[in-house]
Amino acid sequence: MRDFSASPVEMFASLWRNRELIKASTKREVLGRYRGSALGLLWSFANPLFMLAVYTFVFSVVFKARWGGGEGSKVEFALVLFAGLMVFNFFAECVNRAPSLIVGNPNFVKKVIFPLEILPFIAVFAALYHFVVSLAVWLLAYMVFFGVPHITILLLPLALIPLALFVLGLSWALASLGVFLRDVAQLIGTLTTVLMFLSPIFYPASALPEAYQHILYLNPMTAVIEMVRDLIYWGVMPDWTLLSIYFVAMVLVAWGGFAWFQKTRKGFADVL
Repeated sequence: MRDFSASPVEMFASLWRNRELIKASTKREVLGRYRGSALGLLWSFANPLFMLAVYTFVFSVVFKARWGGGEGSKVEFALVLFAGLMVFNFFAECVNRAPSLIVGNPNFVKKVIFPLEILPFIAVFAALYHFVVSLAVWLLAYMVFFGVPHITILLLPLALIPLALFVLGLSWALASLGVFLRDVAQLIGTLTTVLMFLSPIFYPASALPEAYQHILYLNPMTAVIEMVRDLIYWGVMPDWTLLSIYFVAMVLVAWGGFAWFQKTRKGFADVL
């Protein structure tokens, strides 16, 4: 039986080697979601625009919320909230799909020549497309109400790359577990919902009592959500030490997930 390399080099080499297949599959994935609808790809723009309007109304008009309990405007709360949601939705879209990546494509498992390890890449790039569209909506709203964005927004990829690595590692691990334990898909859906409320999306981390703030920072999404907010809304430079530690940790998570996937993929065909 063929052995599959679990080295970190192979993790990135597969991305480069299969780049054209990943590109074509990602395009098909994005277009397939809206195939048959009257608006087509316009839905990818309409959905975040609609959600931004809904969150603005519910939290700033109905609940009269202000970020951190200060005197900020309703628009400020909506944009700060939506910035956090963009990040979390990228994470949740990938992780919720991960357990079904292999189970939902049994024909690929039976094709020895198909590189199964690229399926999480395809899911991540498709989710990244939706993130970019949501970011475009966010930027449009920001420019309408506040003008030119902060220059720090150009550093956004530095926060997103570690997040993408984290998501890839989880996706590889969950895609494998989803083959052998079908309950994983149900469990992950529940856990991501819980994680959303345990992340500083609807409230700043500083809103919690100091005794509980360190618990919030055990959540790997906390650092990236706050970092993205700092870069695109507050115009604050990232903590380079924290970013470096976060990047190294996420590379290890990605490698761990990839290694697990490569070691267990020999049993996929037997189960499916």
